[in-house]
Amino acid sequence: MQNATLPRTSVPRNARVLPVAVTVSLDGTIAGHASLFDIADQGGDIVAPGAFRDSLKRRGHAGIRMLFQHDPKEPVGIWTTIVEDSRGLYVEGRLTLDNTRARDLDALIRAGAVDGLSIGFKTVTAQRLQRSSQRRLVRIDLWEISIVTFPMLDGARISRSAPSTYPRHPKPRDTPLVGLTETIRANTTR
Repeated sequence: MQNATLPRTSVPRNARVLPVAVTVSLDGTIAGHASLFDIADQGGDIVAPGAFRDSLKRRGHAGIRMLFQHDPKEPVGIWTTIVEDSRGLYVEGRLTLDNTRARDLDALIRAGAVDGLSIGFKTVTAQRLQRSSQRRLVRIDLWEISIVTFPMLDGARISRSAPSTYPRHPKPRDTPLVGLTETIRANTTR
């Protein structure tokens, strides 16, 4: 918990100054669909139901990395749940808030500035669709799931983020000072 006090010049000598602390409650938890079945992405790939089954069985959720923008130098957390449901590949994870990039990313997610998810994989089995540039991905070797600015599949989004806790230093705009001096005066002169 960080403490900030008002400058002495703004408070009368007989007033009590109470410490002001700012704590943002966040645990970095996110959830959403990293892939959706039977919907073409911008590259023309369509993921078939069951495409992730073998990979998930072999690697488990702990073997799939959480990255930022598919950059292997930018791990930002862990996936705690990865399952195929009726819509696609559903994921739940937790940003590692001890990491600066993850803290920044958490703030961007909560603000709605970043909400995309994208899969990093190797194609095991695919079928070219007739009279189309699209391919149906039947089996995928899933390596990582990234939080991205622009997902290839528009519907692959973080659907919720839950609050967690990490302290931060208060900034002037975080602490409303307007009228605070008058409130302190009123409470101490009674």
